[in-house]
Amino acid sequence: MKIDIKLDHNAIREIENAARKAAVVAMEKLYKDLKDSETMPFAGGDMQNDQTYVAVDGEDTVNGEDVYFVTLVTGSPQARRLYYHPEYQFQQGHNDNAGGLWLEPYINGDKKDFVRTEFTKIFKEKSGI
Repeated sequence: MKIDIKLDHNAIREIENAARKAAVVAMEKLYKDLKDSETMPFAGGDMQNDQTYVAVDGEDTVNGEDVYFVTLVTGSPQARRLYYHPEYQFQQGHNDNAGGLWLEPYINGDKKDFVRTEFTKIFKEKSGI
């Protein structure tokens, strides 16, 4: 018995591109939802609006596999200190729910499936699967 398998490399490439695009859009939706939830500390808006962004690191190779990274980055110097100290007295003039650990709902809380759900929905739309 002989089996002949032919891969459609163009179709595979289209699926990979759909996954990359879906990852970026899903992370942008996370960022929008984070801003809408008003949980990030906000004094002048610099940390939330200017220093937080979706970063896309191009393809890299790890152990022979192509890797594509999409991350939400907060690059302000105070972000780490504020994030890990929820006991601080945060101003709540601009963001009513401002406090530390603002990503915790997306990591272990009630929004932990947010990114996965958004990615799946967007990937299905972009890939036609």
